[in-house]
Amino acid sequence: MTDRDVMEYDVVIVGAGPAGLASAIRLRQLKPELSVCVLEKALAIGAHMLSGCVMEPAPLDALLPEWRESMPAICVPAKRDEFWYLTQKSGWRLPNPPQMHNDGNFILSLGLLVPWLATRAEALGVDVFAGFAAAEALIEGSRVAGIRLGDMGLAKDGTPGPNYAPGADVRAGTTILAEGCRGSVTKNVIARLSLDAGRAPQTYGLGFKELWQLPPGRAEPGLIQHTVGWPVDSRTYGGSFLYHLDQDRVYVGYVVGLDYTDPRFKPFEAFQQFKHHPRMHKLLEGGELLAYGARTIAAGGWQSLPQMDAPGLMLVGDTAGTLNVPKIKGVHQAIRCGALAAEYLAAHGKTEGFDVAWRESEGGRELKRVRNIKPGFHRGLWFGMANAALETATGGRSPWTLKHHENHLSLRRLEDSTVADRGWQERDLPPRDRVSAVFHAGNVHDESQPVHLKVADTSICATRCVTEFGNPCENFCPAGVYEMVDAGGGGRRLQINAANCVHCKACDIKDPYGIITWTTPEGGSGPNYQNL
Repeated sequence: MTDRDVMEYDVVIVGAGPAGLASAIRLRQLKPELSVCVLEKALAIGAHMLSGCVMEPAPLDALLPEWRESMPAICVPAKRDEFWYLTQKSGWRLPNPPQMHNDGNFILSLGLLVPWLATRAEALGVDVFAGFAAAEALIEGSRVAGIRLGDMGLAKDGTPGPNYAPGADVRAGTTILAEGCRGSVTKNVIARLSLDAGRAPQTYGLGFKELWQLPPGRAEPGLIQHTVGWPVDSRTYGGSFLYHLDQDRVYVGYVVGLDYTDPRFKPFEAFQQFKHHPRMHKLLEGGELLAYGARTIAAGGWQSLPQMDAPGLMLVGDTAGTLNVPKIKGVHQAIRCGALAAEYLAAHGKTEGFDVAWRESEGGRELKRVRNIKPGFHRGLWFGMANAALETATGGRSPWTLKHHENHLSLRRLEDSTVADRGWQERDLPPRDRVSAVFHAGNVHDESQPVHLKVADTSICATRCVTEFGNPCENFCPAGVYEMVDAGGGGRRLQINAANCVHCKACDIKDPYGIITWTTPEGGSGPNYQNL
């Protein structure tokens, strides 16, 4: 039996994102006697943070009003909105959806905001530990009793290396999971405690984001642009964002719904094609790509929220799925949810009942009002937009709640899927390919450690999957992690380029057989996002 160190706290929080840090800050504001620690798998606070990101400031104003006095380095007031429908060569401007009006909001870098939040938490006496990845929850009976950290110094075959150190057990009366979308610990806890019983399956999007330096005079600070249409067809959920910053910089991003059906579809290529639309190419040509990243977003909303509490446990922010998809905003909801969890715990001294409290709160009501908008797009862009207009006009008071479906079951087999002519073209803007893109993600990963992407049966990849779906992992991964290579004798085998992984977790979601499991690599491994 491995001898592990034990640390004890009143509250342990997994994830130093906006939800986790909001929980820590609010707890110490209300109960300064509580011992609280925050565990973050990234080497530095903010290194794994990736969000659009246009933030509604009210929840942060309520938590830390002084934030406006020392704003992050990238924090630009929103000034003007545009919404476009694109065709292959042109496009036209549409009325801006009510949810996308951004008066009073801020374009900012979440990767720069959370380090500031961490300093505020530490000033209140919170222990914030970067580079420590949570491997599993400690569950005793039906109660969560803390977190086990991942082992360090394992060799590639999983055996202890010369610098081996077993992960400590961090025991706590309350564990708050704030891992972000598709958290690996959260996924296992939800399954073990059946927290998703009676709830609709979660549905996801895969988001890409780049930071560009433009030639002088091209950016309009505060301009927020969204598009739908090309380069995806009307049956595929997808759209872009351009957020104009100061100093002639711009955030360029694209989100694809992971409920798409074509196994040949390549989300990364769709993003790059979007940049080559005549309107976008004119903006970016002559500019410099500074940073790249990708991550999944939980898009299920109200009906897909798991039960957010269990004995000794709370789920907050994106790990539960609190993002408002029609607004394309999750940061304000994450801060709001994290702070509410702290307030509930401080007031009641227990976790049970938090799920009801969240659903009855302002954040929960916000999700309920828009619950039918995202699933309306299952029937295509135009039906989805008409349904969204109806749901908006009625304030979400429809007497029904539309359902989602498992994303990994949505792919059609090759024989049932036609080869689509998407009008995609040759590209000349960077990055050239996914490996080049990963360079701009700043990945740091010790290749001597075990592969953290677990495939239950790799023989399926070389037999059933290649004939049934054409190995879609080679298409949906935004970092070139999965590659079918020559195995000799005319056969092929799966090669996992784990060092490329940017922790988006699309593979854990979209694999049609459900045999890929994303686990945390050694603490500190992964992307090192700069100003995203």
